[in-house]
Amino acid sequence: MEKQVSLYRLFWKFFKIGMFTFGGGYAMIPLIEREVVKNNWIDKKEIADIVAVSQSIPGAVAVNMSLFTGFKIAKKKGAIVAVLGCIIPSFIIILVIAILLSNYQDEKIVQHAFTGILSAVVALIILSAVKIARVAILDFMTLIITIITITTLLLGQLTIISNALAGLLPILLIISGALTGLLMYYIFPRKVRHLFKDGEDK
Repeated sequence: MEKQVSLYRLFWKFFKIGMFTFGGGYAMIPLIEREVVKNNWIDKKEIADIVAVSQSIPGAVAVNMSLFTGFKIAKKKGAIVAVLGCIIPSFIIILVIAILLSNYQDEKIVQHAFTGILSAVVALIILSAVKIARVAILDFMTLIITIITITTLLLGQLTIISNALAGLLPILLIISGALTGLLMYYIFPRKVRHLFKDGEDK
């Protein structure tokens, strides 16, 4: 989806997203999707692909998503502008909080406020998961992969495993999903192409 976008406008969009996003990159997903899809810069299928790639490589998900989204919209300059727009508000807010919170972190009103913020973040993450699922789950096989992945992650959280293994588990699951997708493509190439065409039309 090619469209000329002002770098200033791109920076301002990601600045607003960075300013009002609590909870990290996962909470940012529905905000990025709303802004870029509403402005016809990127479609929903591409957002799902960007989320998958952002989680598969090292670095903060929020920064990775901003970089890939900015690059998709306006190449190298867009990537730089989007990342700056994303991180500058966080830097300013964290700096202010670090200065003020040390004096007020034990106040009841502050603790209650953060409890409410965390609850809202959970809702945003669930919303982004549902939206991505509508694009990513295309047939019975992708549904099974999703169920296996969720079950494995939950079991990994409930069972006693080392911190190193817990950190590697999401990466191993992403790699396993990629390999399964490649295997399915080589076994059923026509079916996979048809599924992706249907996914783009959603």
